[in-house]
Amino acid sequence: MTQRHLNVGVPARELLEPLRALREELGIPESFSPQAEADADAAARRDPGGADRRDLPLVTVDPPASTDLDQAVHLARRGAGFRVHYAIAAVGRVVDSGTVLDAEVRARAVTVYGPGHSFPLHPTVLSSGAASLLPGDERSAYLWTIDLDASGAAERTRVELARVRSRAKLSYEQVQHALDDDVALPSGAPAEFPRLLAEVGRLRQAIEVARGGVSLDIPEQIVERRANCYELEFRGTAAVEGYNAQVSLLTGMEAARLMRDVGVGVFRTLPPAAERDVQRLRHTARALGLDWPRSMGYPDFVRTLDSAVPAHSAFLDQATTLFRGAGYEVFDGGAPGRALPHGAIAAEYAHVTAPLRRLVDRFGLEICLAHCAGTEVPPDIRAALPQLPALMSEGGRRAGAYERGSVDIMEALVLERFVGRLFTGVVVDVDTRARGERERGTVMVAQPAVQATVVGDALPLGEEVQVRLIVADPATRTIRFELA
Repeated sequence: MTQRHLNVGVPARELLEPLRALREELGIPESFSPQAEADADAAARRDPGGADRRDLPLVTVDPPASTDLDQAVHLARRGAGFRVHYAIAAVGRVVDSGTVLDAEVRARAVTVYGPGHSFPLHPTVLSSGAASLLPGDERSAYLWTIDLDASGAAERTRVELARVRSRAKLSYEQVQHALDDDVALPSGAPAEFPRLLAEVGRLRQAIEVARGGVSLDIPEQIVERRANCYELEFRGTAAVEGYNAQVSLLTGMEAARLMRDVGVGVFRTLPPAAERDVQRLRHTARALGLDWPRSMGYPDFVRTLDSAVPAHSAFLDQATTLFRGAGYEVFDGGAPGRALPHGAIAAEYAHVTAPLRRLVDRFGLEICLAHCAGTEVPPDIRAALPQLPALMSEGGRRAGAYERGSVDIMEALVLERFVGRLFTGVVVDVDTRARGERERGTVMVAQPAVQATVVGDALPLGEEVQVRLIVADPATRTIRFELA
């Protein structure tokens, strides 16, 4: 699931009731049962052990407010190439199969994010405490060592259980500032880390382009309350976020390779984008005043965009809906006889880098660990594999619905004072299945950058139109325009 960033600049009482109703409608639990919390307390006291690698000067790179720190990274030169150390929280070594905690985690499947809050996959004693790679604290982790050649291509990968200690919790802004302005990082963080992250990240981005993959520079969506109204804006991302993401993608692709080698695994799959959805995005680009040449493909066009530019940010936000039909493919007893690529990554890929926030990662990590140790995959891991696609599908559906509903609420808050006003937009989609005298479709309005339902007679697909806002209701999460 693609995660968009949601934020609320000023806490607003108007948001609370619609968000509460949305949570209850989707059945998202606010808390864990007393027994699950007791299981989590016991898990927090467990020491999984592992090889002593506390010498590695690992750091985490996350948004400033994050406390559920799944990964810590260290980069070093290795001759003409590089060595990547990637420590991932050892959740699978503290959450036991068959416990009440395990049952409730499986039922949730993912952490659910909303504007300024989240509903975590694990109790906070684990997700923000004993299992999180917090700076200065010793933790057991799945330590990946990935050797890259001078071009950034992976040459060798191994995984081991190790005791590690993160030296610093860095924000994207800190690392970008250090890279751009040669400013020192906080004490404990290696001085060469920003430059190495940029170097490795750029090499991996070049490899991504060569294989036909594309990564979205997803902007943060902000709602600010000013005087008696709300304003919607997008905040661009730093370049180091893309570099950091490339390390995670590298690990996921290497995990898929290890799983294929051992003949047991669970891949993240995604079919290619449908042509109709690509055309919808072309219409969206036109609505936002972006020049997308007919001869240029989607991956090449996305690489021309900068999330710091408002119109580009709005397009990138809408581009998260391009790829549909993501799922998981499980195999056991032998590798698949066919390739199972991820349509956006353009390679086989597995989720293993976020076990605090995603259920499936816990099992993928144990498979890779067993393979590298030369041992059998644990029976409880193999037994869980067939259920994972359905669990992840339902958890992802709830999380996606909550995210979309939260966006609808925020956009309705922004627009409610403009009911009755005319806007200029482009019809980006028409629902050919809609019945009735009036057609129903989707219109993209450039200012503020909102995509919503439009009704009218003979909606002109791909053309600029004048539309009137007739509904903007945060309580029902409804925005509707009509052709003027």
